[in-house]
Amino acid sequence: MLTQAVRRVQPGKRPSSTVAKPADPLERGRTPARDGCAQPRCLSGPGEWTTWFNIDHPGGQGDLEWLDAIRFYYGDRVCAHPLRLEARTTDWVPAGSTGQVVHGSPREGFWCLNREQRPGRNCSNYTVRFLCPPGSLRRDTERIWSPWTPWSKCSAACGQTGVQTRTRTCLAETVSLCSEATEEGQLCVSQPCAACDLTCTMGQVNADCDACMCQDFMLHGAVSLPGGDPASGATVYLLTKTPKMLTQTDSSGRFQVPGLCPDGKSTLKITKAKFAPLVLTMPKSSLKTATISAEFVRAATPYITMSPETKARRAGQSVSLCCKATGKPSPDKYFWYHNDTLLDPSLYKHDGKLVLRAVQPAQAGEYYCKAQSDAGAAKSQVAQLTVTAAEEAPCDPTPESYLIRLPHDCFQNSTNSFYYDVGRCPVKTCAGQQDNGIRCRDAVQSCCGISRMEEREIHCGGYTLPTKVAAECSCQRCTETRSIVRGRVSAADTGEPMRFGHVYVGGTRVSMTGYKGTFTLHVPQDTERLVLTFVDRLQKFVNTTKVLPFHRKGSAVFHEIKVLRRKEPITLDAMETNIIPLGEVAGEDPVAELEIPSKSFYRQNGEPYTGKVKASVTFLDPRNISTAPATQSDLNFVTDEGDTFPLRTYGMFSVDFAGEATSEPLNAGKVKVHLDTTQVKMPEHVPAMKLWSLNPDTGLWEEEGNFRFESQRRNRREERTFLVGNMEIRERRLFNLDVPENRRCFIKVRTYRSERFLPSEQIQGAVVSVINLEPRTGFSSNPRAWGRFDSVLTGPNGACVPAFCDDQSPDAYSAYVLASLAGEELEAVASAPKFNPNAIGVPQPYLGKLKYRRTDHEDPRVKKTAFQISMAKPRPGSTEESQGPIYAFENLRACEEAPPGAAHFRFYQVEGDRYDYNTVPFNEDDPMSWTEDYLAWWPKPMEFRACYIKVKITGPLEVNVRSRNMGGTHRRTVGKLYGIRDVKSTRDRDQPNVSAACLEFKCSGMLYDQDRVDRTLVKVIPQGSCRRASVNSMLHEYLVNHLPLAVNNDSSEYTMLAPLDPLGHNYGIYTVTDQDPRVAKEIALGRCFDGTSDGSSRIMKSDVGVALTFNCIERQVGHQSAFQYLQSTLARPPAGGTLRGRAPFRRQQRASRGGRRQQGGGPR
Repeated sequence: MLTQAVRRVQPGKRPSSTVAKPADPLERGRTPARDGCAQPRCLSGPGEWTTWFNIDHPGGQGDLEWLDAIRFYYGDRVCAHPLRLEARTTDWVPAGSTGQVVHGSPREGFWCLNREQRPGRNCSNYTVRFLCPPGSLRRDTERIWSPWTPWSKCSAACGQTGVQTRTRTCLAETVSLCSEATEEGQLCVSQPCAACDLTCTMGQVNADCDACMCQDFMLHGAVSLPGGDPASGATVYLLTKTPKMLTQTDSSGRFQVPGLCPDGKSTLKITKAKFAPLVLTMPKSSLKTATISAEFVRAATPYITMSPETKARRAGQSVSLCCKATGKPSPDKYFWYHNDTLLDPSLYKHDGKLVLRAVQPAQAGEYYCKAQSDAGAAKSQVAQLTVTAAEEAPCDPTPESYLIRLPHDCFQNSTNSFYYDVGRCPVKTCAGQQDNGIRCRDAVQSCCGISRMEEREIHCGGYTLPTKVAAECSCQRCTETRSIVRGRVSAADTGEPMRFGHVYVGGTRVSMTGYKGTFTLHVPQDTERLVLTFVDRLQKFVNTTKVLPFHRKGSAVFHEIKVLRRKEPITLDAMETNIIPLGEVAGEDPVAELEIPSKSFYRQNGEPYTGKVKASVTFLDPRNISTAPATQSDLNFVTDEGDTFPLRTYGMFSVDFAGEATSEPLNAGKVKVHLDTTQVKMPEHVPAMKLWSLNPDTGLWEEEGNFRFESQRRNRREERTFLVGNMEIRERRLFNLDVPENRRCFIKVRTYRSERFLPSEQIQGAVVSVINLEPRTGFSSNPRAWGRFDSVLTGPNGACVPAFCDDQSPDAYSAYVLASLAGEELEAVASAPKFNPNAIGVPQPYLGKLKYRRTDHEDPRVKKTAFQISMAKPRPGSTEESQGPIYAFENLRACEEAPPGAAHFRFYQVEGDRYDYNTVPFNEDDPMSWTEDYLAWWPKPMEFRACYIKVKITGPLEVNVRSRNMGGTHRRTVGKLYGIRDVKSTRDRDQPNVSAACLEFKCSGMLYDQDRVDRTLVKVIPQGSCRRASVNSMLHEYLVNHLPLAVNNDSSEYTMLAPLDPLGHNYGIYTVTDQDPRVAKEIALGRCFDGTSDGSSRIMKSDVGVALTFNCIERQVGHQSAFQYLQSTLARPPAGGTLRGRAPFRRQQRASRGGRRQQGGGPR
């Protein structure tokens, strides 16, 4: 430890005219400070030292540590009458040793003025403490702060002066009590330098004492690239305490190093850009020479496979956050960040597991990790840590408002609406019961949920509806859910399905497409990023890698996967130079050309290939907007710092080379890409253009190389400038002509169940996609090309979709936005003939600046399922543009947390002729909203069983049919309502005066406690003058043989105790079980329409698979049913043509658009 006297300033006066020089220390009272001053000349005397204070910085006039200001901030942390003071810089250098002019007084404090220092020099940043009389300081330090840690090692090399520090942690729950210093430092001298203690088994120790040298030994080496080509320009290092560069490989990939010792211990490291470093151990030999050889492996930047999870703890509990990454080489360092601030690596080791013990509220916030290796870095997703005080409730016990829609005959005069507030508890992670284990994933995950419900009665027209409303929220075990991804893979040009294709995650096959191109995948619980590669076994389509968003809290998401048709192969001569154009838009030159020099092809083992080559080069041309959905991956790359950034594409191409005779795959070296700069309409993109390749395992793009300028004469009069890039095609990878783009924004989009746009009717799990467009010069609404395709899922607060934007030119970028749910396209708000900002969701004048246009704005025949806007970045400080719907990239959180009343764009479902009511409210978009209750429509949150009965209606009109579902045989639910379902019959296309309805009813089975079954009492009630004509004989026989048998005295309806068995189309009953309620209903509806147990149809077939038949007569003109009343007042559907192509979930309305006439009748 360095023995250094602390020079203290003489007490002086504050006037600026007084110049105080560095003073000698006081001659009285020198004892070590109570906090452990190890310096022999520290001030002594009776008293106790305060902590160190630093309330000012040396900017402006200087560093002013006034005592009255310190007392203002820290109160009684400073005594009323200090005896002495001590000052140091924040680097722990005593004030008297700095050579600066300083002033100090225990009555007034310490100050240093910049104008009193040497020219060009400012004051240092000082920290001060005071010696107070005994007993005058607060005595609760031991309760507020943990003990100081031991002093750290001295920071200097041997024999040098350095600094050592120690730290402590605030234990108080009140942040204001944690304002004192958490770190202290002092000067130190490291241990004396020792003589070299390295011993060598052969040779001699070098001058740096870090390696053994053998002067008469020569090491020869050869390094190659994957495929066998020499690795020229690789750098060879000797690994010592500090790696030493020895040499570089020549053009043949060879090197030689003299003087090393073949002791079997020395280690070499060989590096080359884009390849994983090679680490080789010197061979053990007694000879004078030795030879080593090695082959590089393509480097893979770190890729996060496990991000820390969002967690909640009570103060004093412990928590662990985990991060894991792969790569070549494997990441060897992990850095952790709290609220974007790097945690001290000396306290938190470079480990993938961060353990926080006895957490306090100040440690709450956002955490993420950065994994790092020689190949780069990657950052994890952000996890939120919530810390709740010991006496604080982990969840807000008061439910928030949540409106449900009531049946069409249940108008509420008190609210003047068809809505009722049942309340809900926002599902979020909370601090529940934890075991003593500190795990990456909590053994029991706790969420805020409904702990108590109250029964209410809703008075409707002539009847009452029971309901249960949320009365209290608490922290409880989270509902178990499972994430599912479904989709359909088809050609981008004709829609031809990819039949029986393979679906891969990494190198593992996880699923297969069916005859119609459909697939289903259960997403593993720890999936960080879902990267799927679709491989066509018939080789019709290009292998396609997609990054698919999925619902992390459970439920199914449906994706339409578009793939490019593989280009027919052409024959090349390997001994000649070959030119392949990229891009075939009529009337346009190619975007680029591939130049393959002669003798460039070689086999997988590195042998040259001289025969004929079958070459298939498929180019995705961004000048054709219809190809945008076929974009591979999500067009992102990772920077050296681990941040994910977007790319803007100018085209991507897939290359397959194979021998003509043997079909063996071939590689090609020294391939040139010539990019025509006239095709790059944004000049600033030309110098930033790069060549990229897609990593199919991560779905991220990796840089292959840069371009250089080259002028070429196309003919006598025309000379063009091309960007020329070099590449080597070693494997079947997708290549991309891209520029990194940092002008990013987010678009706020919400999806709704109807045109009422109520916050409680927002849809979760809808896929919102954005195609970034490059406008043609002077025509912002007529794009020249697209540049990027992104998809995001809507959550409980909508979605924030990334898109390029510009704050200088509002028309520099435009975006084409569309949304779908379960394969059904949602409708955008109209922009013509009436332009209504209130309906669109964005106020003027910002909406006019964005130039909102729905796709049918100029042609009503076009589908209404998308809109286009100019991406005008909001101006800083502009009030009307700061509240959305466009948010700057750095304001993502403001976008994600924007209230429903903030500006946003809207999509909605065209309201169909169906209605669902549950006594226990449940949002089918969010399985975590499920509540344990005997009257829950779905008794198991991980298994949803949908049941439908097919009802045939004979009569001139379509009829609304209702199912009323009550407890039938279970002692807790008998006679109590589970819910009701309404649906309108669909007219048969081939038969006049015939329609049919597929009506949902609650399946019989176990209730939530899995104790005993309940046979649901189901009443099927056509709304009108109807009489039961017949009952399916097989269904009737089943019910007779499975007692009890429901009484059917009323011929205008039908009552049954629902069957326990799944039955099938022969009974007119359709049952499907799935892990997502919407999917179960969708499949069951398709079978019911088709009248089969395994088929699916979009057309109602009213003569097959029928359970019940009713004859319904036409009512007098002038009378209308309550269902029709609701239609005419709230949910008037559009013309049938607007529903073409919708999913079966809207089948109930599709065939019933024409020839409607009013009908009478009342609700039942």
